[in-house]
Amino acid sequence: MPTVSAHVAVTLAAHVDHVFGVMGNGNAYFLDALERQTGARFTAVRHEAGGVVAADAFHRASGRLAAATTTYGAGFTNTLTALAEAVQAHVPLVLVVGDEPTSGPRPWDVDQIAMASAVGARTYTAGRTDAAATTVIAVEHALTYRVPTVLAIPYDVAALDAGPVPELPAPRLPAPLVPGGPFAAAMVREIAAALASARRPLLLAGRGAWVAGAGGALGALADATGALTATTALGRGVFPRPEFDLGVAGGFGAAGAMELVREADVAVVVGSSLNQFTMRFGELFAPGTRVFQIDVAPAATHPHVGGYVRGDAAEVAAAVVTELADATPSGWRESVDVLAARRYDTGRGTAPDGRLDPRSAAARIGELLPEDRVVVSDGGHFIGWANMYWPVASPDRMIMVGTAFQAIGLGFPSVLGAALARPGSTVVLTTGDGGGLMALADLESAVRVAGGRGLAVVWNDAAYGAEVHVYGRKGLTREPMLIPDVDFAALAAAVGAEGLVVRTLEDLDALAPWAARPAAERPFLLLDLRVSRSVVAPYQDEILRANS
Repeated sequence: MPTVSAHVAVTLAAHVDHVFGVMGNGNAYFLDALERQTGARFTAVRHEAGGVVAADAFHRASGRLAAATTTYGAGFTNTLTALAEAVQAHVPLVLVVGDEPTSGPRPWDVDQIAMASAVGARTYTAGRTDAAATTVIAVEHALTYRVPTVLAIPYDVAALDAGPVPELPAPRLPAPLVPGGPFAAAMVREIAAALASARRPLLLAGRGAWVAGAGGALGALADATGALTATTALGRGVFPRPEFDLGVAGGFGAAGAMELVREADVAVVVGSSLNQFTMRFGELFAPGTRVFQIDVAPAATHPHVGGYVRGDAAEVAAAVVTELADATPSGWRESVDVLAARRYDTGRGTAPDGRLDPRSAAARIGELLPEDRVVVSDGGHFIGWANMYWPVASPDRMIMVGTAFQAIGLGFPSVLGAALARPGSTVVLTTGDGGGLMALADLESAVRVAGGRGLAVVWNDAAYGAEVHVYGRKGLTREPMLIPDVDFAALAAAVGAEGLVVRTLEDLDALAPWAARPAAERPFLLLDLRVSRSVVAPYQDEILRANS
């Protein structure tokens, strides 16, 4: 007897291969059908937020549609922070949830449609006669607008007989946004002319360029103009010529690299929203720099942009390259020492308070990490260290779940999604003690799923570091900002991982033999770094200056 829940499960499984979540009485029939009647894999997490986070990370690492599930009520409300993050980060995801009966709410039911809408997610409700079609619509919405959708199954409908699952057309998705009309054509020519005459051209790309598959076109554009390149934190690795790449722009950037960015006379920004952190609060480019932007947003996203083309990043970049057929490269990128410019301060080893200098620890870990890696980052003061000291091969190997919504505590469940999306890679989590404790329920999930391909680095400074560096400096009481020293190594051992307390750089030598072993022969490893909170990340200083 195919139920309404089976119609949802079978139809959704035609578009996803992994579902993450927690079983409850609101989604039990859906999960039963998913397991028995489809080839999709269900991976259990221990907290409902972790299901959405794992699905989110799965999409960011694979590019494929993500899916999660939970029960109604408290199960659904537990997902809201993670759901808001996925909305803000433009992650296509379908969250299948139980919901109140069609006869009306019970005492423990809440208005889930209103709650989802409040964080920016639309809800579609499956009925007895349209469950499969509604599922396709939810999938189509998620993929078209690159946002999460909620697919609700009312409690009294979930187990009803709905007849055979119908054959349905595939979701209709929009074609790439190709710029058209005389204004767009004129702006493409203007960008090409500006680059052709530039003495110090710069290309800056974000995650949008990667999503559009624009890496090859941007590489050709850089070669045609002799431009130096830089990326946002989420665009790292999009350019094919790392020898001419300045690394991350903004607060995570190296001082020498950011000086070169300010020397640019023409900058073309592709697939980046130019948020305040990338723009260094308006200080990224010099006042005389001509800034152009290529994006799918309706209009330019920063007041420093002087020319804008709305369109698919790959299409527009290729059109600019065509206009530059006879251009002579500027020669700027060959005239500067890019390697020296993107070099970071590696610290003093040990800070004056006797705890590890996080810069030194980050640099040493970067030397020892397996080359085939995916880095997943929680939110907190420490987020700069991975971005500064741990290179990645492409944007889908640097996953920052939480930063779009300014959330912490989403780190450990991110490991699951990345590990299943990249089954041959080592997944490296960077998290803090505050966020790590928030996400502790899914430490077990990370260990269970990633196994020997998992490595967690906990920056344990016994504090909420960002609050200490912002509000502690302003003289506010520090007691609420402090956390007693927590033994994360012992917590890891309790769920089957190997934990190591790291107090000196020499303690990190244990990472080398672990990384050298085949993944199947090593345990999940957690490094509990006892770092000093006296060392402030450069990006944090930048925020403080901007807000002073």
